[in-house]
Amino acid sequence: MTLAQAVYTRVMRPLLFRVDPEMAHRITLGLLRAVRLGRATEDPPQLATKVFGVEFSNPVGLAAGLDKDAAAARAWRSLGFGFVELGTVTPLPQPGNARPRIFRLPGHRALINRLGFPSAGMAAFARRLERYRAGRGAMRIAVNFGPNKETPPARVADDYASLMRRLGGLADFVVVNVSSPNTAGLRSWQAPERLREIIGAMRGAVAEGAQCPPLLVKVAPDLDREQLAAVCEVAAALELAGIVACNTTIAHEQLGVESSIDGGLSGRPLLRRAREVIRRAYELTGGRLAVIGVGGIASADDAYAHIRAGASLVELYTGLIYEGPALAGEIKNGLVRLLKRDGFRSISEAVGSAD
Repeated sequence: MTLAQAVYTRVMRPLLFRVDPEMAHRITLGLLRAVRLGRATEDPPQLATKVFGVEFSNPVGLAAGLDKDAAAARAWRSLGFGFVELGTVTPLPQPGNARPRIFRLPGHRALINRLGFPSAGMAAFARRLERYRAGRGAMRIAVNFGPNKETPPARVADDYASLMRRLGGLADFVVVNVSSPNTAGLRSWQAPERLREIIGAMRGAVAEGAQCPPLLVKVAPDLDREQLAAVCEVAAALELAGIVACNTTIAHEQLGVESSIDGGLSGRPLLRRAREVIRRAYELTGGRLAVIGVGGIASADDAYAHIRAGASLVELYTGLIYEGPALAGEIKNGLVRLLKRDGFRSISEAVGSAD
């Protein structure tokens, strides 16, 4: 255990875990926004990679949901991340679901959330991201799009188009969230014909002469093999840049978690299922579409196994809650060691290399 890990797990985490999870989240974001962190160290060259035409200094990113409103965009690079997925952002401000809506499961090193896309809305989000872009930040930025809860089904595609019109030009890539379990009816938009409608509306919203950012779709871990195959097929047909695998799960008991709490489960119990989805998506697309691996990562070994299963990039969320803010740096150091052990010269060589 490193000194940073020891300080977090023995001092900071016990203090934060005495506080309501959502309040602890707010405190953490407030500190990251207020405290000027040191400059990020230069990443090892073997971790540099180019995915869907975008260059990344390292493949370790922050998953959507932790910085929903771009409140601490400037801090994530200092913590070692190669990119950050901000959001989910909705067109109009909305409060999300009723509280309490985040629950810790320390025995499983997991979380359950039923947030329901609380968002300050795209106007406030855009102002913050524009300020970040005007500074010296060089980190890659993804933006995760979702519809407002009160938007009728006939207008959901219009919500995604509005988000693209306002925020697409500020993003290095865009993730289409149609897989959160906490917004009623949203997962039905993973169906191929509905996904075609959303992507068509988003591309139609790009200003004439402007370039559409790479588009990825985030899928649920609860899709069966045929459903995942259908999503991958339409993603390839629509020439999307990739698949984000995967969102939180509602299959709590199947993953060994007995709980009466409704919502999306993330963290350690999701690790194996997420890796299965990553591997399947990589195989279904023949490696032609990038896969971003999300779910259960709490160490370099976890991240490396996702990469070898087919993930070109990986993202962290719940692991940070349990392991602390030094996790991204520790994973990068571990990845360098693992690449050397296995004779890979770069992280891209390891993608999809598992037997």
